[in-house]
Amino acid sequence: MLDTAYQEFLARKAKVDPLTGFADIPELPEQLFPFQRDIVRWALRRGRSAVFAQTGLGKSFMELAWGQAVHNLTGGNVLLLTPLAVAGQMVREAGKFGLAAKQCAHQDEVEPGVTVTNYAKLHHFDLSQFVGVILDESSILKAFDGKTRTLLIDACAEVPYRLAATATPAPNDFTELGNHAEFLGVMSVTGMQAVFFAHDGGDTSKWRLKGHAEDDFWKWMCSWSVLLRRPSDLGYDDGAYDLPPMVHAEHIVDVEGPAAKTLSERLTARRESIGERVAKAATLVPDDKPCVLWCNLNAESAALAAAIPDGIELSGADSESEKERKLLAFSNGEIRVLITKAKLAGFGMNWQHCADTIFVGLNDSFEQVYQAVRRFWRFGQTQNVNVHFVAASTEGAVLDNLKRKEAEAERMGAAMVANMADLSSELVHGALREEDPYTPIVPMDTPYWLQSEEQ
Repeated sequence: MLDTAYQEFLARKAKVDPLTGFADIPELPEQLFPFQRDIVRWALRRGRSAVFAQTGLGKSFMELAWGQAVHNLTGGNVLLLTPLAVAGQMVREAGKFGLAAKQCAHQDEVEPGVTVTNYAKLHHFDLSQFVGVILDESSILKAFDGKTRTLLIDACAEVPYRLAATATPAPNDFTELGNHAEFLGVMSVTGMQAVFFAHDGGDTSKWRLKGHAEDDFWKWMCSWSVLLRRPSDLGYDDGAYDLPPMVHAEHIVDVEGPAAKTLSERLTARRESIGERVAKAATLVPDDKPCVLWCNLNAESAALAAAIPDGIELSGADSESEKERKLLAFSNGEIRVLITKAKLAGFGMNWQHCADTIFVGLNDSFEQVYQAVRRFWRFGQTQNVNVHFVAASTEGAVLDNLKRKEAEAERMGAAMVANMADLSSELVHGALREEDPYTPIVPMDTPYWLQSEEQ
C-alpha cells in the first residue's frame, strides 16, 4: 500500500480541483431560472468556482444568491466586490429579489450577511472577517497591474469560499483563465502554463495548448468553472434570452490624407480628425431617447460635450464619487446623453433602458467594444439596439480589425463552449462525480531518504 504522505503528494498533482464546498444545499430564491439555480447549487458544492456567463444571464442574481446561501450555511459574512458604481446597482438588484445586501465603504460599517463594495475600497476591509468573497466582473483581474492583481489574490487566499463571475473569457486569452484559477487557489498561472501549454512558435509571450493535453485541459477547466453563452449551452431552454436584433452602422468621415498604416499614424489620424468625427456623431444622437457615446481621447470627450447640448461628460478626471453619481444618474434616467470611455463605464452596468450607442473614438480592443455594447444588448432589452461606429477615412483598418477580432472570438468561443458543454452540463446538473481518474495499483516503497526518523 502506498505511503500516506506519497498519496497526499499524488492528490496535489491531480488534474481536477477537489470539492471544497457544501454537501447540503439550502433552498434558493424561487425567482432564479432553472439554469441559474443549478449553477448556484453547483458553485456551492464546489466551494471555490468561476462562472463564465454571457452578459445578461443573471450573474448578479446568482452571485447574491450564492453569497446569501454561504452566509446562511456558515453564519459568516460574505464580501462582494464590484467595479465602480456597480455596488449600488447590486444592492438594488438584491432588493428586487428579497435578498439582504448592504453597500459599505469600510469594515466598521459591515453587518451580518452580504457586504457590497467596489474594488477600489478593498484596502478598507479585513478579509479575515469574511468566510466568502465574490468577484463581480472578475475579468478585471487581467486589467489590474501585477502588484494590484497579486494583492487581490493574496488578500483572498485564506477566505474559504470564493466565487468569480464574468462574461465568457476571450478564447485566446489563457492568462485570464490562469488568473481565475490562481484566485480560486486551483493552480498558479505559471503552473497552468507548465502543465498544459507550450510557447507558440518561439514567442515566449504567446501560449498554445499542447496537443496531447487539450482534453485534460478542458476537463480541468470544468472541475472549477462553468461556461455558457446562452442557457441552451447547458441543455436549458433559451426562452427570454433570445434577444432583439443588434444593428451595426458604420459612418466613415472623409478626411484629406492617406490611410494610416502604423499605430503611430493611426493615433495622429484620430487626433487630426476629431472635429469631423464629433460633428458626424452629434447628428446621430436621437432627439428624445437615451444614448451613450464612447470616446477614446480626452479631446474627443470634451468636444462631444461641447457639441451636444444635453451631453454629460464622465471623465477620468472626475472624483470616484462624481463618477458614481453620473453613472447612477444615467441609469435612473436623470442624464439622457452620457459621454465617456469604455474603460470607465464599460463593465457591470445594466442599461437596458437605452438602445442607442455611438463609438466616436476607437482603438483595437475588441473586448472594450464587446463589453460596452453589452451594457445595452442583454436580457431585459426590448428594443433593437443601434450601434454606430464613426471613423475617419484616414484611420486605416481599425473597423476591419475589430470585425476580424469579433469573428475570431465568435469562432473560438463556440469551440470553447463545444469543448466544455457536455462536461459542464453534467456537472451543473449533478449527474457526474468530480474525481481524479488516477488510481494507483502498483505498490511503492518509500525511499529511506523520504522516511521520517519515526518510521
